[in-house]
Amino acid sequence: MGHRAEAEEEAAKKDATHLAPATKTRDPNATSLIESPAAFTRQRPGGVFVVLTGADRGEQVVLDDSQRQITIGSAPGADLVLSDRTVSRRHCTVGLEDGQVVVRDLDSTNGSFTHGSRFKEIVIGHGAEVTLGKTVLKFVPREETLEPEECSEGSFGELIGHDPKMRRLFGLLRDIAQSDTTVLIEGETGTGKELIAEEIHRHSRRANGPFVVFDCGAVPRELIESTLFGHVKGAFTGAIADRRGAFAEAHGGTIFLDEIGELALDLQPALLRALDKRAVRRVGANAYEQVDVRVVAATNRDLREEVARRNFREDLFYRLAVIRVHLPALRERGRDIDVLADHFVRQFSPSRKLAIPPNEMQRLRSYGWPGNVRELRNVIERACVLSKGDSLLIEDALGDQLQHAAPVGFRTSLPFKEAKGQLVEQFEREYIIDLMKRHRMNLSAAAREAQIDRKHLRELLRKYGLDTRADYQD
Repeated sequence: MGHRAEAEEEAAKKDATHLAPATKTRDPNATSLIESPAAFTRQRPGGVFVVLTGADRGEQVVLDDSQRQITIGSAPGADLVLSDRTVSRRHCTVGLEDGQVVVRDLDSTNGSFTHGSRFKEIVIGHGAEVTLGKTVLKFVPREETLEPEECSEGSFGELIGHDPKMRRLFGLLRDIAQSDTTVLIEGETGTGKELIAEEIHRHSRRANGPFVVFDCGAVPRELIESTLFGHVKGAFTGAIADRRGAFAEAHGGTIFLDEIGELALDLQPALLRALDKRAVRRVGANAYEQVDVRVVAATNRDLREEVARRNFREDLFYRLAVIRVHLPALRERGRDIDVLADHFVRQFSPSRKLAIPPNEMQRLRSYGWPGNVRELRNVIERACVLSKGDSLLIEDALGDQLQHAAPVGFRTSLPFKEAKGQLVEQFEREYIIDLMKRHRMNLSAAAREAQIDRKHLRELLRKYGLDTRADYQD
């Protein structure tokens, strides 16, 4: 029975990591759809206490601006009523005070504990577990999906994109840049995560301050703590002088923690303390130094999955993902391949009137771009260097990469599902362009000929960024 109880508790903890506090009544006759992860999310003030163990497992109570203090206990009048007989009638209160969550024990009979230590009053963060009697509760954030308006412009600073996904991203960046909120940027390698961090900094009130990049995957493990937080002379062999760390160097500006998923598990608590306290302690020092920095982090990993595998601290993930931004892969960005290719041609051959022929542009669209925008940039740069006339020859610039691109427009080196999706997207885009050209942007006539619903056709137009009349003029 003991092993079974432990297994149930472990399953409950894993479930709480992905908890959605609000539940909706489901129509039993309706088929459930598999929802794609939201591209943009935000943590709302406060959070949710969820019961992990015992007869009350799954019960929860919300702490937010409308209910800034709650009571937990066995009394019927408590905000969260527990049936555990080892819990006092009014066991503890939880309050939202100056942005912090404070738990106070109300002289309970069996006490309140966290990490095995009894407390009278404590400040907790998301991911914390509190034990009342024999009941374990977990505090998790309330996450909401953001639906930013599309930016009317096809750029945000140095970022370029006409695809609706990118224009919504630009709208979000415009809204959050002026705050000091911590941002986590997710996306594949080469999608432009560092450039997003730079633009957040440039459009913020910290623009005149430093922008410091710390690559968690590039610094030797034994030097990470010193490089991040600094050290004092004599702290270790080779420390011949005091050194400021990346946090201190970013004082008054922004620190960008690139590839945060590569940070070793045993080094994560020190980073968590720095984020919580906005203070750092240099290696070998006794005192903390206050730092005024905005934190932006990035990763090409699924940090939620890393948390589930116990490779990444859950509380650190919550602390970083106050605003979470997912950057789409280049293959998911519709006509942006054309836009970016033309931009890079102008960038790398400003004095020459080079152009990409239609057949070569089609070659670019057919390629899968596993290296994303960075790979496209490098290919166009090579093509500009190798070009001897007015037209770019993409085949020479792509080289061996073309061996994985089939004549019909997909890469056989991709997984089957991705290659199929790439071909379907190419078909949809070309079909809709031709359809709308022939019907002169008459949505109703086009929908009738294609025998699809007008609403679905409009969604496809938005998906591929084909909702402007200029795209369909001869």
